[in-house]
Amino acid sequence: MGMKERLQELHDEAVKKIQESDALDKLNDVRVAYLGKKGQLTAVLKGMKDVPPEERPQVGQLVNDTRAKIEAVLEETKKQLEEAARELQLKAEVIDVTLPAKKSVIGHRHPNTIALEEVERIFIGMGYEVVEGPEVEYDEYNFTKLNIPADHPAKDEQDTFYINKEIVLRTQTSPVQARVMEQGKLPIRMIAPGRVFRSDEVDATHSPSFHQIEGLVIDKNITFADLKGTLEEFAKELFGPETKTKFRPHHFPFTEPSAEVDVSCFKCGGKGCRFCKGSGWIEILGCGMVHPHVLEMCGIDPEEYTGFAFGVGLERIALLKYEIDDMRLLYENDIRFLKQF
Repeated sequence: MGMKERLQELHDEAVKKIQESDALDKLNDVRVAYLGKKGQLTAVLKGMKDVPPEERPQVGQLVNDTRAKIEAVLEETKKQLEEAARELQLKAEVIDVTLPAKKSVIGHRHPNTIALEEVERIFIGMGYEVVEGPEVEYDEYNFTKLNIPADHPAKDEQDTFYINKEIVLRTQTSPVQARVMEQGKLPIRMIAPGRVFRSDEVDATHSPSFHQIEGLVIDKNITFADLKGTLEEFAKELFGPETKTKFRPHHFPFTEPSAEVDVSCFKCGGKGCRFCKGSGWIEILGCGMVHPHVLEMCGIDPEEYTGFAFGVGLERIALLKYEIDDMRLLYENDIRFLKQF
């Protein structure tokens, strides 16, 4: 069989198989079989060495013409198959515009988030800055720089999650205050919200992971009167203009003097009810004047600067503000519960 007849036979075979292809993957198989690196037309080209030199130009032209014809048929068939596939897809994906639309399920802000934004709004309005810090903290910042000695009960492993001897999951957001004081940029007016960790059993009022908001003011001539005025304004903004505050002596290692703060019950106006357990008062936070030793450890001269600090549990604010009686409800993410806020 001559080269011309062989090429014509390959052309006819290829065209027949192309026409029999009913899918794009089958069409590609035909392309590879005839035009690929190991295809039949390529095999013909490799046999050119056996063709007399004077006939090679003519045979080469025949091979190229055969390739071009097969490629043209392949391309045309490919277009037809793609159009057919597109038609099937359009029929399968037809949209019935008369069907009712799918409802989008939109999330809801968490009570903690709402309470935090409210607290931040109040303190930003008083000129405070919101500062965040690491949840995995050095023992030095979590305890030592806050005037908590090595033998303090808070450092017991029953109360604190230790990564190793030097690293803990922070038990409060006070380490953020120490880090800011170390920077030496005075005066300071800041709040530090964030998640903290303590080794507590889960119940209606406790969790091993919860949130705190701690505040710090450092400046010249800061007194306990400034602390009382700030927290009184905060309580009125958060719980209502009729809210009263009461300070009770307490002890915190990093403040001296220290106090716990109660607010008049916003449910009964201080008369006594089930919500305030008949006392007319509700405890909300702890506070005090920054201990001079804490200032010294952070590089601040206690003879020139004074300050106050306070800390409040974010969950406690949310529980009180929205009259929730079980802290666990805040973490169960039940949409029926969250929709109430």
